[in-house]
Amino acid sequence: MAFVIPLPERPSLAVSNGQRFPIRRVFCVGRNYAKHAAEMGASGERGQAPMIFSKPADAVVDASLGAEIPYPPLTEKLHHEIELAVAISSGGRDIPVAQAMGHVYGYGVALDLTRRDLQEQAKAKGHPWNWAKGFDFSAPVGTLVPAADVGHPQAGRIWLEVDGALRQEGDLDDQVWSIAEVIAAISAHVELKAGDLILTGTPNGVGPLVPGSECVGGIDGVGELRVRVV
Repeated sequence: MAFVIPLPERPSLAVSNGQRFPIRRVFCVGRNYAKHAAEMGASGERGQAPMIFSKPADAVVDASLGAEIPYPPLTEKLHHEIELAVAISSGGRDIPVAQAMGHVYGYGVALDLTRRDLQEQAKAKGHPWNWAKGFDFSAPVGTLVPAADVGHPQAGRIWLEVDGALRQEGDLDDQVWSIAEVIAAISAHVELKAGDLILTGTPNGVGPLVPGSECVGGIDGVGELRVRVV
């Protein structure tokens, strides 16, 4: 088949076994830690369905060897959000919670970078968050580790330091919605497929980054992430 332009390069992430994981779509969970929801002036509670939004696949940055992220345009309020990334190896519609973990390939440490001022403006107008969340280089992710090697982390410290100072710290067990429940919720709306990536939310302590900021974060049993804003 002849294409009128060259096919775009498909984003992918390094895996600890030397292979690569191709990225199809990126789903993100908002307000999945109650304390973070509170600091954003919202509620994080199980009485509501998980709040899901998306980033484009090419927002993903392979940070397996560290990464330099350019400070994005049109913002004066770039914020960090450390998150667990879940890589999906097989998909489906209406996946039951009891079967959801069988669709997971592995895990990684991610940053959901956010143009907070644009998000605040969008919220005030009732507009979508596309420009606040889906900009270029907004999803750096460290090396993925297969679940076959590390299991499925249900608890463990998640943390982020900026310029050597601890900014965010929590536990995966603090998540309002479990990984399995998030997978089930997403698959009720759309068909999940192999290559999808899910960022499962951030603990409280989100805050600003500036050019020169050095970010180091990690999740127990999963790995670490290093990013510098340039």
